[in-house]
Amino acid sequence: MQLESKCKTASVANSSKSWIVVSGEAYFEMAMPLDGMSAGWRLVRGTLLRSGGDYDARLYYDLGKGFGEESYFPIPTSGKGTINEVIHFPAGVRRIMFVPMRSAGEFELSGFSFADIGVADRIWRMARRIMKMIWLHPRSKRQPLGLSLFRMLVDLQGAYDAANKLRAHAAAPNYSDWLAKFDTHNANDDRLIDRDICTIKSAPHFNVLVVTDGVDHGAVQKTLHSLDAQAYRVFTYTVLTKDAADHYERDDGDVASYLFSITPAQMTAWLEKFRKMLATKNGQEWVIVLRAGQLLASHALYWFASEAVSKPDATVIYADDDELDANGQRCRPRFKPDFSLAHLHATNFVGDAVALRAGAVISVGGLNRDCVQHGNYDLLLRVVDALGDDGQKKIVHIPGVLLHDARTPGGASETSEWCMNSLRAHFSCNGIAVNVSGTFPGCWRVRYRLPEVVPLVSIVVPTRDKLELIRHCLGSVLEKTSYPNYEILVVDNQSSEPEVLAFLERMSRQEKVRVLRYDLPFNFSAMNNMAVQQARGEAICLLNNDTEVISPDWIEEMLGHLLQPKVGVVGAKLYFRDGRVQHAGDLVGVGGVANHAQLFLQRDEPGYCNRAMVAQEMSAVTAACLVTWRKLYLEQGGLDEQHLPVSFNDVDYCLKVRSNGYRVVWTPHAELYHYESMSRGKDLTSAQKRLAKQEVSYMRKNWKHVLHTDPYYNPNLSYERPDFSLNHAPMVKKPWR
Repeated sequence: MQLESKCKTASVANSSKSWIVVSGEAYFEMAMPLDGMSAGWRLVRGTLLRSGGDYDARLYYDLGKGFGEESYFPIPTSGKGTINEVIHFPAGVRRIMFVPMRSAGEFELSGFSFADIGVADRIWRMARRIMKMIWLHPRSKRQPLGLSLFRMLVDLQGAYDAANKLRAHAAAPNYSDWLAKFDTHNANDDRLIDRDICTIKSAPHFNVLVVTDGVDHGAVQKTLHSLDAQAYRVFTYTVLTKDAADHYERDDGDVASYLFSITPAQMTAWLEKFRKMLATKNGQEWVIVLRAGQLLASHALYWFASEAVSKPDATVIYADDDELDANGQRCRPRFKPDFSLAHLHATNFVGDAVALRAGAVISVGGLNRDCVQHGNYDLLLRVVDALGDDGQKKIVHIPGVLLHDARTPGGASETSEWCMNSLRAHFSCNGIAVNVSGTFPGCWRVRYRLPEVVPLVSIVVPTRDKLELIRHCLGSVLEKTSYPNYEILVVDNQSSEPEVLAFLERMSRQEKVRVLRYDLPFNFSAMNNMAVQQARGEAICLLNNDTEVISPDWIEEMLGHLLQPKVGVVGAKLYFRDGRVQHAGDLVGVGGVANHAQLFLQRDEPGYCNRAMVAQEMSAVTAACLVTWRKLYLEQGGLDEQHLPVSFNDVDYCLKVRSNGYRVVWTPHAELYHYESMSRGKDLTSAQKRLAKQEVSYMRKNWKHVLHTDPYYNPNLSYERPDFSLNHAPMVKKPWR
């Protein structure tokens, strides 16, 4: 049986077996015999390649009452798009509908069919899938899914379903299902937490300030109830309220709480008294500032305390968070990356789920009225600044949702402006000249002012034939670039087309352009290394010949970040020809060795937690457009010519730079088109495929200790693909287990 070739959708364009879903949900239908399809096992096969926002393919069936969300089979695929699923259909199926993806994007579908399958063949196929996933994935990843050899023997279907969740392109769980499986405590969890709390020595004490912001009494009570429910009891909370008639005083044994009625004069006096009180305590005091309507998870203070004890140098501890909808249901989680200074300079991604060591708070002047009114951003900036260049080691990220925000958004514009003013003051205090402007709500752009005498930037462009590519690339650089001090080194790798040779000859007469000859077989690393050796610039820009400049100040933007302390590499935001995102930094170990983040977003889409719109540190960036210091490049040995002549050489370089204490920053404000691999083509020959496998093997062996977890991703998110979807098997070690 085969599906009809007609694709029905709200808005779709197709050519042969390829479709572009513009809007709505694409689907294919198949009609069954009048008496319906008989029950039984069937093998569903085909090839489905997708480029878009999701990998949630579904096969719906209609038993005569229409299609519904309770009657479908998930259809996972391999990384290459292979569909090979064994499915048991109920009796009486009258129609089948196949949904290849549930969002806008592109897909190719071919050979889709299903047929009856015998018992022996079914068992063999299911067992083979299970064994493959057991072989490929460590026990820590299989255990949360219940995937084991024993289960295969006693529950073949259950083990098969679990194995399918580890396929490269399996549908991600929704948040409510994920919470039920991975973030719901049972009696045993509570017992283990209580037992662990009893072992804590020199217990940290948390000073929790609850700011009412003039909200209703119910929101305040919800916050206080969440504090009363804490498993860890070594804390004090104080309610700061604008209405002296409100009463929230309590005294529950070791948990004391106080009422404070805010007036400007009283607030200043109380904050000073609070600062002096903290100064008299030992080093185990911590400060948490909450807004009324924010709820701490019952194990939140315990997890904060556990991290404070296990990491005695920790000064800032922050956690993930989510929101509560009108019905009190948890939604919109923010699974955050580890700390990044560039990220904090672009948005307060740390948020309110954060505990600050009191000694550090006191040393930077303590809390002020603005912190109480607008939030902790200014305080965070001051504390992080005091930690210095190596302070990131003292900033701890807990990969767990410990705060739930039930507040109604309001005052965002005023708070955002206050945050930008705080950021300006922060840079001013450090003698760094910047311009700060808002971009996306809650996000801002920092433009670093360059020195009067700007460094020479050497732009290295490897190329071979393909006149239109190199013409567009060099033309866009020369015509659009506003940065005044640069040179272009074109590395010609055996071009043979007469028009290309003539073009390069003309280009070589330009004052800013030099053409270098590389007369050996293609080796991207060696070509760049040769050019850098001959470059005159203090800074190097590696630039592919299939790129085209969009933003005139692209070099100023990247160089501004490169001039900041301990920054060794800066990458740009790249787009496909149609304007969708091609590169927004690289994630390592996610979906393979490395993959681009935020793929296929529209240019103005914010991405996960607005991360496609803000500068931030990443594990790596692509050499399609990469700026680094020439001295550092040479110190690191440049790109690896021997082991990585074609792929992953840029990732390897970035990881080497990071391992030596430098930062890799990606900025969305340097924008270029990237037509990706158009001059070389795809890896199709057997020799190219063999080389690609060797490069993958080298990266996995050489960077094994790095690829298992990317600090700028989150272990609660999928490591099967870099789309920020939820992980079927979160790699989070909880302190009580």
